[in-house]
Amino acid sequence: MTKAQMETTIRNDFLSLIAKAIETEKATDALAVSANEIAVPCLDPDGNETWAVIKVSIPRGARDGNGGYIPYDGYSVAEDYQIDLEEKAQKKAKAEEKKQAKIAKDQKAREEKRALAEANKGLKELRKIKVTPQA
Repeated sequence: MTKAQMETTIRNDFLSLIAKAIETEKATDALAVSANEIAVPCLDPDGNETWAVIKVSIPRGARDGNGGYIPYDGYSVAEDYQIDLEEKAQKKAKAEEKKQAKIAKDQKAREEKRALAEANKGLKELRKIKVTPQA
């Protein structure tokens, strides 16, 4: 059996397994739409029909520059993905912290401006008061 035939067999086995699981668990069809994809009808929260497409691939790996491939390593790819997710979460947390600090700063500036406006209004009212000497 050639490598391509082995990959096709593995891919078809996984597609069949996934399709059977979907048909059993979700009581819906899993339709083959290409040699490596199945489409599943779904309902969105509003009750409209939409589709989930599931693709199964057997990656070769990265090119090595000599006409060959460096074998695909799912463990290292998954580890890199987790590191990427953590970095994105940290960046998001920093951005949120910065955003909250700006909101607090802006709120404080608005309160100070409002207090100053009220003080000026009170001062204007005081200036309107006429003091008359008492006899």
